[in-house]
Amino acid sequence: MKPIKEMSVVITGGGSGIGEATARYLAAQGAKVTICGRREDRIKKVAKEIGGNCAWVAADVTSSADRQKLIDTAIAHAGRIDALISNAGNMERKPVEEWTEERLLQVFNDNVISGMMLTQVALPHLVATEGAIIFIGSVYTVRAYPGAAPYAATKGALEAFVKVLATELGPRKIRVNAVRPGAVLTEINQRAGLYDDEAAAKRLESIANHHAVGRIGTSLEIAEGIEYLIRAEWVTGTVLSVDGGMGLGVISQ
Repeated sequence: MKPIKEMSVVITGGGSGIGEATARYLAAQGAKVTICGRREDRIKKVAKEIGGNCAWVAADVTSSADRQKLIDTAIAHAGRIDALISNAGNMERKPVEEWTEERLLQVFNDNVISGMMLTQVALPHLVATEGAIIFIGSVYTVRAYPGAAPYAATKGALEAFVKVLATELGPRKIRVNAVRPGAVLTEINQRAGLYDDEAAAKRLESIANHHAVGRIGTSLEIAEGIEYLIRAEWVTGTVLSVDGGMGLGVISQ
């Protein structure tokens, strides 16, 4: 497996949740990480706490100019890009009767198209390093929950995209994979205005028994799965479930 030390890793949505945990985890092992997010105060705070191995830029990955700014920042920070972690995204939970075309298009742009287009910008640098691209899927693609169809559709699109892109970029020695998390407490539901912090935590704990291991996961455990996919040189086109067995469909007692 490739060593993580000195790797240059770009992480979108690095100001909280899985993105933040991954940045902290990889930087602690000597990787040079570049993080972005829409909230400048938050992204700057995280980078400062991580230290010199972390560069930051306030960027919205749905903006073509900001995507270029992110990649430029990573090159200025580390001189190359070894891995792209396309983590930024948003939640959309509504029953069919409340869908709007505008909102559906927005969540697809946030969760799917922005990451696809960022891949295009980063591609020349990833070719040079024979690097890795990792997307974040969702257990919602294999376990259905009413009201989550818009979000699940975006993650299903990403998981299909990963397999096709892996075949396209394989001849250039670029690996493309996804991590499929189970229930992990992040800020995605709060940012969508669905819950406050306390309600979000209670909701996840209420489905702890939907996991074969009987508990929800942590962002650090997802970061460990991401690290594996960065380093594993013979793994591509894979959706790695890091979900405590949630995708198995069990309800434990």
